[in-house]
Amino acid sequence: MLDHILNGPGGVRSGWRLLLFVILAAIPFFIIQVSLSAAGFRLNLSHGLPPTLILIAEGIEFLCPLFAAWVMLHLEKKSFRDYGLPARGAFGREFWAGAAIGFAALSALVLGIRLCHGFYFGRLALGAKGILYFGGMWAAAFLVVGFAEEFLFRGYALATLSDSIRFWPAAIALSVLFGLVHLSNLGENQLGALSAGFVGLLFCFSLRRTGSLWFAIGLHAAWDYAESFIYSVPNSGVLVQGHLMNSHFQLNAPTWLTGGSVGPEGSVFVFVVLAIMFVVVDRMYPEVRFPARPAADERKLRPEGDVVSSVPETAGGNE
Repeated sequence: MLDHILNGPGGVRSGWRLLLFVILAAIPFFIIQVSLSAAGFRLNLSHGLPPTLILIAEGIEFLCPLFAAWVMLHLEKKSFRDYGLPARGAFGREFWAGAAIGFAALSALVLGIRLCHGFYFGRLALGAKGILYFGGMWAAAFLVVGFAEEFLFRGYALATLSDSIRFWPAAIALSVLFGLVHLSNLGENQLGALSAGFVGLLFCFSLRRTGSLWFAIGLHAAWDYAESFIYSVPNSGVLVQGHLMNSHFQLNAPTWLTGGSVGPEGSVFVFVVLAIMFVVVDRMYPEVRFPARPAADERKLRPEGDVVSSVPETAGGNE
């Protein structure tokens, strides 16, 4: 009876593996949080969100799941490639393609609001030294954000849940969770959380088509960097310290246009931009590449013993 509950046809059921992963990630996370609290570490956001805080907080949120996944890959005899984070391709073409698209998409979103007279760029808020310091620090911070949030929501959890309920149901479930988590941000609202959920679904789609998280990490980091530092607007309700410009939204402009306290992610224009991004990813990467099929499925033996390579899976046959 117990064996039936724990094990399925492919070994330990994915639900139990996912639970063990969560426990392994949660234990060091809470130990670190308690240690920081005992050491007197306190948040001070009176002057905006500093990059050092993001580097520390998101670094912890990345390293804890990474440690848990490292343990699980040894137990499951897999590699980080199976969880969407292969070493091959790190910071390669797909990462930079994602970064370029993320920056261009956020720029188009802000420009759309500007053309409707809802946003004004203002003047530079930093001197040369400030631009170099905060520009570099926020680039590093949002790169860590990309790693942390992509691996947490689209790494081991998505790969393992896909084993149980298939890719798209798992992607939808985790994207809904991703959107709900954003409601904890100060200044966030339901429309902003909904757009975050659709952004999460876009990241899942890019993983599905590229075969790894590198495109999504680049897109995520560049989107946040452009939004928070370059265009200096709230990011999911949060305005960062050391932003580039004294930009502002038109006071009398409707919230559906500007996003209000949420920022551009709360504007209805974000759904237009996201729809275009889905099309762009679909055209750039037409084949399904994730989850990778096991070797037994990739190579089939003929009765004579000859090896026949399988035909690459196409988007039209498995979306």
